[in-house]
Amino acid sequence: MRLPARASAAALSAATALALALATACGMLPDDAPDATAPYTRLTAPEVVNKALAATRAAKSVRMTVEAASPEGPVEAFVATDIRGECTVTLSMGAAGTMELVRTGGTVRTRSDAAMLRSASTAPAENLAGHWVSPTAADRHAELAERYCDRETFLGSLAPKTGTARKGPTAAPGSGTPALTVTGGSRDGKWTADIATEGRPFLLKLRLPRGGTEGGTEGGTGGGTAPVTVEFSEFDKPFRASRPKT
Repeated sequence: MRLPARASAAALSAATALALALATACGMLPDDAPDATAPYTRLTAPEVVNKALAATRAAKSVRMTVEAASPEGPVEAFVATDIRGECTVTLSMGAAGTMELVRTGGTVRTRSDAAMLRSASTAPAENLAGHWVSPTAADRHAELAERYCDRETFLGSLAPKTGTARKGPTAAPGSGTPALTVTGGSRDGKWTADIATEGRPFLLKLRLPRGGTEGGTEGGTGGGTAPVTVEFSEFDKPFRASRPKT
């Protein structure tokens, strides 16, 4: 006897539900997509951020891409540095020009284009442009570039804010590494950190609401009251800074 269509559909639905239940009980269904927050499920958000700070500080070497702003225009820096303090920086500041910095063996050398030299009010640009020199104490651009050599410039700005951390969604920053997004706030505004959920809990991306320190813009990360974004990558990769010939 042929069952009515409605009865057949109900029977099929019931059979499907039973099959799913049996498969689940027997562990026959494929695993769910892995939860990127799994490594940190039992940790509070501040604990996660502190783990990320510790891991990033301990990395033997790291590369950083910094984006900020200044009265002279957009700031962009590409930094490679290691735990010994060896460092290379390429710093661009909009119309202010571009500077390269190398720090190795405790010695700092810079090479700037004419625009950077003019904006820094150093010796005549036509004489020094494109040449490696020892920067003077008054060269604020060289001071900023060398400050970027120290990852603590950025990690130290985040450390006092960890108590406000809250877990957010999962993400995959430019590196493609699965990450947990953690957010928080301070009197300056909202900050965001992407923390790796595979391998060591490195900080992959940090967005701070302002480039200065808590106490003001002096001695900060070069962006004053403007936001600053830092991407961290190539942790523990071999790195060597070669001293340029002057």
